[in-house]
Amino acid sequence: MIRDLSIYSATLALLLTTQICDAQEATSAAPLRVAVAGLVHGHVAGFLTQSLHRPDIQLVGIAESDQQVSDRYRNQYSLDRGLFFTDLEQMIVKTHPQAVLAYTNTFDHRKVVEICARHAVHVMMEKPLAVSNDDARAIASAAKSGNIHVLVNYETTWYRSNKAAYDLVHDKALGEVRKVVVHDGHRGPKEIGVQPEFFAWLSDPKLNGGGALFDFGCYGADLMTWLMDGQRPTSVTAVTQQIKPDIYARVDDEATIVVTYPRAQAILQASWNWPFDRKDMEVYGQTGTAITVKRDQVRVRRNGEDQEKIVAAEPLAAPFDDSLSYFEAVIAGRVKAEGPSSLETNLVVTEILDAARRSASTGRTVAITGKK
Repeated sequence: MIRDLSIYSATLALLLTTQICDAQEATSAAPLRVAVAGLVHGHVAGFLTQSLHRPDIQLVGIAESDQQVSDRYRNQYSLDRGLFFTDLEQMIVKTHPQAVLAYTNTFDHRKVVEICARHAVHVMMEKPLAVSNDDARAIASAAKSGNIHVLVNYETTWYRSNKAAYDLVHDKALGEVRKVVVHDGHRGPKEIGVQPEFFAWLSDPKLNGGGALFDFGCYGADLMTWLMDGQRPTSVTAVTQQIKPDIYARVDDEATIVVTYPRAQAILQASWNWPFDRKDMEVYGQTGTAITVKRDQVRVRRNGEDQEKIVAAEPLAAPFDDSLSYFEAVIAGRVKAEGPSSLETNLVVTEILDAARRSASTGRTVAITGKK
């Protein structure tokens, strides 16, 4: 009996030791090896400021052909000169990243993905996915051939208020969605003081796809596609204006997109003329409304109620609370790529934006037909 107890105790101790070692190994897993493609998108400053020293991320290289831009960031963030390359493919071959974060102009997204796909390196770029349907399809083809994940990062994906509105819709708390109105934008890139290299391509119709139409129209198209569970619209109608042609001579600075579905409609208002920064959404269902208030609150009113109620949105659960945690979880296979960041959603987003550009150019509604 005593001998049996001794064997049992030893076995239990060994099991506990193994579990502790496994837990320690899990918590001390090697960080994700990340490289940066391009420094001309101003959002790279947010990555370098907030994530450069995260323990779960290891920055192994930066590819940027503009030496002046590279030098500025290198000095500003005290980065090792050895991190910098002028060629993306050369950087990948030498540093062996697992993932690339693209901070290029939008036109170059296709090239970044095609290069990364050849080396089985996953990609997350800043919104939007592409400047055209053709480029979006090429990105999807390259991702499939390289067996890589391609994600698109939107600031609004990580707003708990948007997730709360989405949950109200999918919990049937508002009834079937009938209308969604989305406002996105600010006073304008020049007016808010973006970096010169950022302004240069934002105001270039080839590199940006348009002006405010693509820069901020993509947010609403992304949210609406998410709310509609990836459903493609039936038509897109858009009007664009150049209210400030002295600043934005080649692109629009004001855009309104009307997106229709068999039983719903979205109005996407993208502007470089708002008096302040804004990213908010109004969802109108058959029996109630949800209006997001910045990042963390939602105004809710249901049929029969006299007043709106301000509701604090629940915190987002990890790894759905920030872009890098989500990207790492997708790469590791712990979560499926779906929702606002997914390639599938953003193929529809690009289809909406491409149609909106054509509609604004021709003054006609564009019907969405055929396969995606």
